[in-house]
Amino acid sequence: MDKLIDKFIEYLDIERNYSYYTCINYQNDLIKFYKFLQDKKITNIKNVTYQVIRDYLNYLYIKKEATKSVTRNISSLRSFFHYLQGEGIIESNPMTLVSNPKQDKKLPHYLTYDEIEELLRVTSGDEIYDIRDNMIIELLYSTGLRVGELVNIKISDINFNDKSIKVLGKGSKERIVYFGTPALNKLRKYLSIRPNIVKDQSSLYLLINKRGNKLQERAVRSIFEGIIKKNHLKIEFSPHTLRHTFATHMLNEGMDIKSVQELLGHSSISTTGIYTHVSNEHLRSVYLSAHPRSRKDT
Repeated sequence: MDKLIDKFIEYLDIERNYSYYTCINYQNDLIKFYKFLQDKKITNIKNVTYQVIRDYLNYLYIKKEATKSVTRNISSLRSFFHYLQGEGIIESNPMTLVSNPKQDKKLPHYLTYDEIEELLRVTSGDEIYDIRDNMIIELLYSTGLRVGELVNIKISDINFNDKSIKVLGKGSKERIVYFGTPALNKLRKYLSIRPNIVKDQSSLYLLINKRGNKLQERAVRSIFEGIIKKNHLKIEFSPHTLRHTFATHMLNEGMDIKSVQELLGHSSISTTGIYTHVSNEHLRSVYLSAHPRSRKDT
């Protein structure tokens, strides 16, 4: 089964263009499932039945895995067995009758306007990597990009005239995102110093690491952790926090949810819908603090 997992992960990476972290998560999920099968003395993937899957999910529940983790495990297995069936390795798919557990509703964490300004302030130095990191924060906040989309931006993808970027998102779907004048100015400033750090001057990618090569997803997360530690910040943020912040602030400022969906690259508007709960909470707090009748005891 090891070889089947490897081929499946290669398929996700090359043919489906899944992000590095999605591939790693799917691989870890399948390795965990494989160990479960070994404990059950199941050595042939064709012998995995619906009941075996149910036993595995029950095993995850007994281990008190989070609902989100169980859901991702189900997605990993569903994709894996769909792939095996498509390749003719199995005849019937044991995942057909398996449904996802009901998700706990959890509002996304996002930053306030003041917190965004604080992040931009502490990274506003003139050192080369301050310039790069400041631009990264500005660009993620301005566009709502996923970190995987960010690191794969090529300089040729950027249209400086209309302040837009062509992005290859999930499922190899192309979309256009936009940015404002602050991001434009920071992009130009970064590009002016980029030749000083890039090892291969013919490199197509926008973001370069300290070794002169393309910046990777995990490196962006490390950069953010370093910013927090260096500046003793109480702000908790990650690349995805900036994506949540972009969506929430857009809705708070009056953008319609369909437009936010398109900018985020969500295939379903229900995915974007969670941000309306955050926006509604904002509206409620504004109402309660502003309307004279709302402040009276009843």
